[in-house]
Amino acid sequence: MQTSMVVFDMAGTTVDENNVVYKTLHAAIMQAGVEVTLDEVLLHGAGKEKLQAIKDVLVAVHASNVDAAAIYEQFVVLLASAYAHLEVTPCSNAETVFALLKKQEIKVVLNTGYNRATAEGLLQKLNWTVGEDIDLLVTASDVSNNRPAPDMIEYAIKHFNIENPASVVKVGDSAIDIEEGKNAGCGKTFGVTTGAQTHDQIAVANPTAILDDLLALMDKI
Repeated sequence: MQTSMVVFDMAGTTVDENNVVYKTLHAAIMQAGVEVTLDEVLLHGAGKEKLQAIKDVLVAVHASNVDAAAIYEQFVVLLASAYAHLEVTPCSNAETVFALLKKQEIKVVLNTGYNRATAEGLLQKLNWTVGEDIDLLVTASDVSNNRPAPDMIEYAIKHFNIENPASVVKVGDSAIDIEEGKNAGCGKTFGVTTGAQTHDQIAVANPTAILDDLLALMDKI
C-alpha cells in the first residue's frame, strides 16, 4: 500500500536535545526524595505524556504514594530553565527524510508527549515551520488520551482526511511509540535507536523494523 503519511516522534527520533527532558524528569523525581536511575526513567517513562510518565515511574519503583502532580510542577520549572540555554539540533538525516517524503507528496507529521508550548519551543529552536518543513504538529495537550492510545495519530488522520490508517507509518524511539502506531492501525511501525530506548527495549513492541538511522526509512516505505 502506498504511504500517505509518516508520523514521527520528536525527542530522540527527529530532535536531538541531548535527552534533557528525561534528565530533567529524573532530577525532579530525585528532588522529591525518590531514588530512581535515569535508565529506570527511560524504561518506564519514555514517549509518554510527562505527568503520566512520572506516575508510571513512581509505580515502578514502589513510590506511588509520592505526589506526582507536585513533581510535575517542579519538572516544568526545571525544564523551562534548561530549555532557555539548550542547543537543539535535528537528528541525523531528519531534515533530509522530511524533504524526500514531501517530494513524494507524503505528509510529514510530528507528534510528541510534550505539551504544545514545549513542542513549539523546540520547533522555533530548529527553525522548523508547520506548512513548510513539516505538515502538522500534534502534541499531548491536543488530545484526550496519550500514548499508547492512538488519539494523536487519529487526530492527524482526521486532519488530512486519510481514509485508510494502514497507509500511515509511525516512527519513534520507544516501545510506546510502536504501540501507539499499532493501536492507530498504522500499516508499518519503525523504531529508531537514536533516542530513549535500546534496540532490545523497542523490540518488545515488535515493530516492522528497527533502524539505526532515519535515512534507512526511505527503503522501507
